[in-house]
Amino acid sequence: MSAIGYVQRQPDGSFRGAIRTLSVNAEVAIVPNRGKSGEQPDYRVVSNGVELGGGWIRTGEVSQREYIRLAMSAPELGPRTLYANLGRAAGQDDDDAYAIIWNPGD
Repeated sequence: MSAIGYVQRQPDGSFRGAIRTLSVNAEVAIVPNRGKSGEQPDYRVVSNGVELGGGWIRTGEVSQREYIRLAMSAPELGPRTLYANLGRAAGQDDDDAYAIIWNPGD
């Protein structure tokens, strides 16, 4: 799986960083959805004031660790919804460093 971005966890519970691919280089914020109800996402994904999608807290079947499943959609990201997982960045000493790992789905 490929990392398409890296973010830092902030004291307010949000994550800030960037998505960087061959065609996209954008600052991104993953912010808690404090007004969540029902099936709404636990997080909102925004870039430059534009909402790209959401994130849902999930628990890994094997690891039993929480991660955030992201779904993002914008013309710059292509014609299909981009799915990714937000989890601890591998090989990092910084507990607040997270990677956005592309999850092609099918």
